[in-house]
Order: sequence, then C-alpha cells, then structure tokens
Amino acid sequence: MTVPKEDTNTMRALQGLENDNSSVRLQAALAIGTTPDPGFIGKLIERCAIEPEFYVREMLTWALTRHAASMTVPVLLDEVRSERAQARSQALHTLSKIGDRQAWPAITPALLSDSDDEVARSAWRAAVVLVPEGEERELAVVLAAQLGRGERETQLSLSRALIALGEVMLLAVGAATTDVDARVSAHAIATERLWRDPNAGFEFAIEEAKRIVALGGAGQEGR
Repeated sequence: MTVPKEDTNTMRALQGLENDNSSVRLQAALAIGTTPDPGFIGKLIERCAIEPEFYVREMLTWALTRHAASMTVPVLLDEVRSERAQARSQALHTLSKIGDRQAWPAITPALLSDSDDEVARSAWRAAVVLVPEGEERELAVVLAAQLGRGERETQLSLSRALIALGEVMLLAVGAATTDVDARVSAHAIATERLWRDPNAGFEFAIEEAKRIVALGGAGQEGR
C-alpha cells in the first residue's frame, strides 16, 4: 500500500523534531509552522519542554502561533502548571506571543513569583501582554514586589515589564525606592530612571541608583 505523500511529510517532520542535530530540528519546526496542522500541536508543546537550543525553541513557538489559538491556548494553559520549569517558561512565552487574553487567569501570583527566574521572567512578559484593561495598576503592585530579585538580566526584564505598563506603575515603584532593602530600592530607582530616560541604559541607571542608595538617598529629589 502506498503511503500518501502528506502522511510521509508529516512523519518526517515529527521525527525531525527529535533528531540529534539542532539544525534538523529547526527545519522540522519551520516546516510544521509553514503547513500547520492540529495534529502537530501536542508534539510541538512536548518538544518545547525539553528543547535545549534557544533558537529552536523560538521556532517551535513560532510554529505554535501559526495554529489556531482555540487549539493551542488550552494545551498551553495545562503546560503552565507543569512541574518542569522549562515547560512553564516556554508555555508562558508562547502565550505572550499568541496574545489571547483568555489566558490571563492562568497568570497567577505564584507564576509571577516563581522560584525559577526564567519562568518568572516569562510570566512578567506574558502578564504585560495579557493584562485586561483597567487591571494594570494591580499588576504593577504585584510586579513591584519582585524588585531587587536576581541578577542583571532578571532585573532588566522586570524593569521592562513595569515600564511597559505605563504611568500606572509609578506609584508602586516609587514606594519601593525607600525600601529598607538596598537591592530593592536601587532597582526601583533604576526603573524610574529608565522610565524617564529610556536611552540611559540599565547598567548606568542601576549603578547610579546604587550610588544614591549608598549616600542615604541624597539626590533622590528630581529623579
């Protein structure tokens, strides 16, 4: 019996996602995204949870966005509850790319404060995209509670998420500028400065903020 060409191509693409060669996996994800089929969704999401290469994960996410949100979002919402950190992170990242606000209830405080930095960063980005109109201020308060967390990349991600919320974040961030924890206050001051001068650069903003905190808050007026 002759196997239809479409079935052969499907099997080749699905097998390609498991190939040891990352370039083959990339091409397989590209092929699946080019000719989307609901039958691919489960395998794409399964691969997202374990794929070691960043650029392949990005192609997997792109391939998922090529499918109908009504088919992908429910499966991704299950994935954000996975015990595997990469599965949670990549599902959140994909949800942010799809942009379907029906996913908003899944962006829980637990995810926004996830102990894994990559998961938390993905949750922050997804939250900013998915937050319903009128709830930005509440989200800013939740995000501001994470100020001072992690190293440079994590702090920069949080600052960008807060800034993306617009002026509604200023009250929550402003309150954190006087926090007794120097890391929190410095991060808050740096975020304010980036809001006012996006071209300043995060490194400059955070070093200047540390100087201000070290001086006991001198020079904070007119930030």
